[in-house]
Amino acid sequence: MTLTTDKPPAAPAAGKPGASTGRAGDKVFLGLSRGSGILVLVIMASIAVFLTYRASLALAENEGDFLTTFGWNPTGNPPEFGIAVLLFGTVVSSVVAMVIAVPIAVGIALFISHYAPRRLAAPLAYVVDLLAAVPSIIYGIWGALFLVPYLEGLNLWLDQFLGWTYVFEKTQVGIARSLFTVGILLAIMILPIVTSVSREVFLQVPRMNEEAALALGATRWEVIRMAVLPFGRSGVISASMLGLGRALGETMAVATVLSPNFLISLHLLDPGGGTFAQNIAAKFDEANQLGRDALIASGLVLFVLTLLVNGAARLIIARRKEYSGANA
Repeated sequence: MTLTTDKPPAAPAAGKPGASTGRAGDKVFLGLSRGSGILVLVIMASIAVFLTYRASLALAENEGDFLTTFGWNPTGNPPEFGIAVLLFGTVVSSVVAMVIAVPIAVGIALFISHYAPRRLAAPLAYVVDLLAAVPSIIYGIWGALFLVPYLEGLNLWLDQFLGWTYVFEKTQVGIARSLFTVGILLAIMILPIVTSVSREVFLQVPRMNEEAALALGATRWEVIRMAVLPFGRSGVISASMLGLGRALGETMAVATVLSPNFLISLHLLDPGGGTFAQNIAAKFDEANQLGRDALIASGLVLFVLTLLVNGAARLIIARRKEYSGANA
């Protein structure tokens, strides 16, 4: 006599033929997620195609070298314009902003996450985050009416004690409407972005790592240096790139503070200079068709520059996976 037992059929393994594809909600979510990713790529490609087409129309009429010409005169006869000054001003002001903002932002994030009492940490984080809600034009007005007049004393001090570096040598008399002032204003604007992201990354550090370091006799700073900073390094890089993206494309605040000209000078305290966004905002309304295409061509360079910066950041993070939270 043969005994038979009824056993339920084994469920097919996930990822194999015949495996269950999930409920309808999962399918809808998968489709929406995939469609959103594809839509972002389509939008980016459309922007690139539009900018490239309009830029090609302007470059076909340009009698100067687009990369090295200092002037901007697309309405002249013949039209001649270039991005040398704009590229220099955009990069220099953004670098100044990053040099000032990133160390301060990381310090604030560490203080909020690891030093400040809880009663102080929450209000301080709230105040820092509020800076991100201030409109750009408000920053510009504040910079023009308050920051510019009061920076003259700092400029004279830098010229007196650091003028030997050539970079901080002040050779022109005038108010502080310079790339250095723009960099300080941009640093204040990107500070809440870098601080907020860095703070959240530092709060994700595994508590066991910190407790293990403390158990071995490490001081608070040694815990931060050996456990917190290595874990959050990739997050700080990502936060810095987000801030740099805003600094590169900031328009109204820079246009309000900067006294533009088309001269390249390594004396950061001297008035003058220009950026891509500031030049587009200042000249778009009064430009003719060729002038607008020329401004779009400069916008294409800014677009490519932003992509290169973000691509470089991704490469840095990919090479430092051992420091990321994914492997913790």
